[in-house]
This record gives sequence, C-alpha cells and structure tokens, in this order.
Amino acid sequence: MMMQTLGHVALVVRDYDEALAFFTQVLNFRVIEDTRLSAEKRWVLVAPPGSQGTNLLLARAATPEQASRIGNQTGGRVFLFLHTDDFWRDYNEMTARNVKFTRPPSEEEYGTVAVFEDLYGNLWDLLQRKR
Repeated sequence: MMMQTLGHVALVVRDYDEALAFFTQVLNFRVIEDTRLSAEKRWVLVAPPGSQGTNLLLARAATPEQASRIGNQTGGRVFLFLHTDDFWRDYNEMTARNVKFTRPPSEEEYGTVAVFEDLYGNLWDLLQRKR
C-alpha cells in the first residue's frame, strides 16, 4: 500500500523576520527550521505547538508576481485551517494579542470556528472539531 503525506504548505511572505515574529510571538508557533540558503533566501519552517503534521514554509516573495500574491493566495477564501484542542483558550489568547478576527466564533455542525487574518491578510479558520 502506498503512503503519502503533505509535508509543507508554502506561504508567500514579504519578509522572513516579520513573518517569523508574527507566527512565533502572536500565534505561538515554533520554529522547526531556519536555514540560510543564500544571501537572500532562507528555508523557514514553522508549526503550531504540538503539531505532528504539515509544516508551514515561509517563502519570501522573490518576484513582483509573487509579491502581488502576498495576503491573497486564494482569492479571498479561507486558506489555512488551524485545528485546536481548546477553541476558547486559543481564541482568547489570540484576541489578547490583537489578532484580527473577520468572522466571530460560531457553533457549527462540525465544531466551533472563527475566521482570522494573518499579518498579511490571508484568511484562516481557527477550528475545534467536534469529536
């Protein structure tokens, strides 16, 4: 039987250090790797606390076309889904850190969810799935 996993999802960012500051200080992600590949390029992986799954690759825009996608990689749709084991703990912490929520918390058939923006405006779901 074939087994595959999704290793990384690339998020186009304006600057490595400002993106790292947001993800580590505001969202409490941990740095998995930060390796300099050249004078201008780094391999930067971050992940939420306790994550054993897919990592986020912070990819600095290198061309004007890439830069035009910063903050809108999916045409205004929710792009990433941050699952949590305690929605209200994380929602309250994120609100205290001034994370902008664009849709308030709601109880849905599948769980508790709210939509927030990252530092560039990409939309994320904060989601605690029902068991």
